[in-house]
Amino acid sequence: MAIRIVADEREKNSRVPNLLKLSGVFVDYKQLPVGDYIVSSETVIERKTIYDLINSVYDGRIFIQCSDLINHYTKPLIIIEGNLTDLDTREHFENDSKLIIDKIRVAYETLIKVALDFRIPILYTNSVFYTAELLVLLASNQFRSKNDGPLLKKIKKSNPFLLQQLYVLTSLPGIGSKLATRLLDKFHSPTNVLNASIAELARVPGLGNMRAEKIRKILDTPVPKEVNVYTQKKLMIDNTDENTGDGSHKDNMT
Repeated sequence: MAIRIVADEREKNSRVPNLLKLSGVFVDYKQLPVGDYIVSSETVIERKTIYDLINSVYDGRIFIQCSDLINHYTKPLIIIEGNLTDLDTREHFENDSKLIIDKIRVAYETLIKVALDFRIPILYTNSVFYTAELLVLLASNQFRSKNDGPLLKKIKKSNPFLLQQLYVLTSLPGIGSKLATRLLDKFHSPTNVLNASIAELARVPGLGNMRAEKIRKILDTPVPKEVNVYTQKKLMIDNTDENTGDGSHKDNMT
């Protein structure tokens, strides 16, 4: 029986679909609202390069994507392509290893949250070649249930405007996608959340006084007149990463 995998249309430039075809896989392109590859009715895969991972952390997309994965599939997976040491080659400032360490720490903290909070398994590959081989194996009969249904299911596309609001709130300390959703439900807009008092924030289920105080401290502490050199460098690198990404992979905004 031929193996069939559904791939998101925006994955065409990643070379993975072509490698799947060379392995004899029938690749069906669709615009997927969740994930990048569907290998069974239960399993969807979100593929990220190391650079995708870092960028999706900074703008908050990763946690929204994880929520979508577990809401619509019983056995979702995340494939991380590449090695964390690859981040070293993207640094433009000599003798400032703290910048590299910060990025690696951010990546690890995110992977821990994905594994522990969302309970999504994370698989690692060295390159697109290994990713393609892994997808073929995942789509094989040995990892599919006997009563496996159709690969595609009807998923209502999320409101991108709502997602942007959630991204804003997940940038606050200690706020994941679940708490961001609760904050929007209670305060109706990010502006109202940012203007809420400690007491009002603390009344949101699961947030508590300590987290509310930390949020208000972040929002209310004045910025020093002189931004130190390290902060300037970090901001410049973050902007460079965002503008000069490899462009081979998309991050679902839905």
